[in-house]
Amino acid sequence: MGILKFVFAVFISFIPGLLGMMISPIASGKNTWYGTLNHSVLTPAGWVFSVIWTVLYFLIGVALFLIMQNSNGAPRRDITNAYILFVINLVLNTAWSFVFFGAHSPEYALVVLMFLIIVAIFMARAFFRVSVPACWLVVPYIIWLMFAFYLNGVIMYLN
Repeated sequence: MGILKFVFAVFISFIPGLLGMMISPIASGKNTWYGTLNHSVLTPAGWVFSVIWTVLYFLIGVALFLIMQNSNGAPRRDITNAYILFVINLVLNTAWSFVFFGAHSPEYALVVLMFLIIVAIFMARAFFRVSVPACWLVVPYIIWLMFAFYLNGVIMYLN
């Protein structure tokens, strides 16, 4: 039963990445719009994005698994908040790809990213109440989102 929960949690965490790959130039090579944009000098190579997002989605999946495993000991309200924030995080994470790459709107994508960072911070806080290790597994994700905010902001500014 534990391994099925683990696989489920990790799979769920990869949904934004799987949906985002449909339009992301980094993963699919199909989006020429992104290649025409001016970027920050700190923008990593495309393969770096793929590796980092794979690691981050896995860490988030492990964090979700820890929340699922610890759900018996924490107050029901805390568990519910953790799950709700996790789902909102998935929706915003998915929305960013569609707004940025699909709608070609760095401005609106920056707004989505701002809300995503806020939700991720609240999610980490909610995870902390259920499982401290789950909270710490979300920290690299939050740091990366802040870097992504910078990269998105530079694209918006330069273009």
